[in-house]
Amino acid sequence: MFGVTTSDDYRPVAWMGRYPVDVTTMLVGLHIALAVIGCVLFAIGTSVLPYLEFDSTRVFYQGQVWRIVTYAFVHSPAGLLWFAVEMYMLFVFGREVERFLGQRAYVVLYLILLIAPSLLLTTWGLWQPTALAGSPALHFGIFVAFAAIYPRVELLLRIMAKWFALILAGIYTLQLIAYHAWTDLAVVWTSIAAAFLFVELRGAGPELIWWNRFKDLVRPRPKLRIVQKASAQRSVEPDDVYASIDPILDKISKSGIGSLTINERRQLDRARNRLLKESQ
Repeated sequence: MFGVTTSDDYRPVAWMGRYPVDVTTMLVGLHIALAVIGCVLFAIGTSVLPYLEFDSTRVFYQGQVWRIVTYAFVHSPAGLLWFAVEMYMLFVFGREVERFLGQRAYVVLYLILLIAPSLLLTTWGLWQPTALAGSPALHFGIFVAFAAIYPRVELLLRIMAKWFALILAGIYTLQLIAYHAWTDLAVVWTSIAAAFLFVELRGAGPELIWWNRFKDLVRPRPKLRIVQKASAQRSVEPDDVYASIDPILDKISKSGIGSLTINERRQLDRARNRLLKESQ
């Protein structure tokens, strides 16, 4: 819809009739299936969500390392409305990012956005226990990647994608600051930075003129060296004119004057002129 396929690594994983199924479609289906299962289990009074949420204490002291990944697939029944918006954004913008980057790069990006926040909170948990559940920050990172690839695409109300990303990031940030949700704020900006840098390092994002100028400023200057200008050396003709043209005269006697090259003719003319000057 927004762009074209630029990677030779993009192809459907499977087909449902005439409709291709890509990685993004499979991710959306997985999230929806787990959300439905979670709601059913919650309704009958049996919930497995607490065993999937990220908890730095349980990761550290009980070795429940699966929480570093499974937290993103925990969808509370109370947040299903935002979950629907989140899945729509993943389906629309994730497919474009996948189509542009290719499947392998897209999977790597998704894994980075999945693991980087939980690793950050795991480190944070050394000083203060942290917890995390849900995938809003992860999929907002996918939208940031889309905005970095197509910054000038006009979205709702003809607002360009880059401004949409900045507006949503600003609103998200102010909301978390108001509630003093510092760990959530760190997760959001980790996702934003990871998505933008991943796209930028692959050369797909906007050119960072200020960053290039900064690198030019801190880059060590090359040392100047004085190189002496090579003086043109004049060819010095031998004093013995006859010795210099003897090979040419022998060639004329054997093959005729027509066998001489241009340089040999010039050498012969110079020798003749020199002899004429010496005889005057």
